Amino acid sequence: MNASDTPKVDSFDKISFIGCGKMAEAMIAPLIETGFQSAKDIAIYDVSKNAMDRFKEQYEDIQLCESIPDCVDGADLIVAAIKPQNCCKVFQEIRRAAEMPNITLRSNDAILLSIIAGKPMQEFLDGTPISKMARSMPNTPAQIGKGMTVWTCTPNIELKERDQIKHVLSCMGKSIFVDDESFIDMSTSISGSGPAYIFMLMEAMIDAGVHMGFSRNTATTLVHQTILGSTLYAMETGLHPAILRNSVTSPAGTTASAMYELENGKFRTVIKDAIWACYRRSLEMGGQDSNVGPGRITYNQPPAPMTVHYQGAFPPGLSREDMIRSGLSREDIIRSVIPAPSGEVTDEERNAANEKKKEK
Repeated sequence: MNASDTPKVDSFDKISFIGCGKMAEAMIAPLIETGFQSAKDIAIYDVSKNAMDRFKEQYEDIQLCESIPDCVDGADLIVAAIKPQNCCKVFQEIRRAAEMPNITLRSNDAILLSIIAGKPMQEFLDGTPISKMARSMPNTPAQIGKGMTVWTCTPNIELKERDQIKHVLSCMGKSIFVDDESFIDMSTSISGSGPAYIFMLMEAMIDAGVHMGFSRNTATTLVHQTILGSTLYAMETGLHPAILRNSVTSPAGTTASAMYELENGKFRTVIKDAIWACYRRSLEMGGQDSNVGPGRITYNQPPAPMTVHYQGAFPPGLSREDMIRSGLSREDIIRSVIPAPSGEVTDEERNAANEKKKEK
């Protein structure tokens, strides 16, 4: 399909940005520079006036707002680009906007787009009168148009509107839509926080090069180009990483020696454990159960306290390792597997039982 045959995506009437940080800048710049959204149809609000002034210097026609209600007035796309801890305050201001007679909050057709880590869509739906919600997880390379954004939305967002959202997010790089919100938290641990893992690897490789005798500039260039070239090579060939790694590793060679040390240091396990830890934290930030992943055991606790009658070291079927991994005490686990008696034993019942024993 030729570029001229690509269906045109309509711009929004007004896009409001609550928060003017780096990710907001990564979205606003390409939206204006590609001509998808005119600067005069973008409104911004931030608690820092200096942050807003910086945008005004670059885009003269952009709207600077003195409050959140002023910012969302008449907007059909509201982008929440704030810190997770500031959500409650923003929700309060959006609710206040809905009650102000001089403000038009398009609660029926406006879309609220979140780029906030760890906050599920339900929190926005419960906290604001807006019924159309989209949640995304971009990453920092979006600031140079090379980002990876995973996103989802509520079912009431129409196909045309989804195309508009996709276009906005694709301005930062590549975007992938998922129909299950749980994948957003998962993607946070891979693509969202992933650049930090790569940067730490780069830092370690550069420091090793300096330790060997390279200048820091030379070591940095070597590492940058190696990671960039390897990534492009993997994308271009489409081969499994194991095949590519084996193609570099000669028997008893230098790379094989390096691979031995990485495997001996549990390099793979450390990386996977870091990703799982990131995923769990994302779930915790959204108030969800984070007891997931390898080595995690979930025990359903009874609704009411239960009497303990088991006298062994551990409940049947459970080892000491199981108890340690679960994070629960021995008593907690016992309560979950040992039923309490249905009632007290009276003196008469006890005497009757003793008489039966004597008869036997």
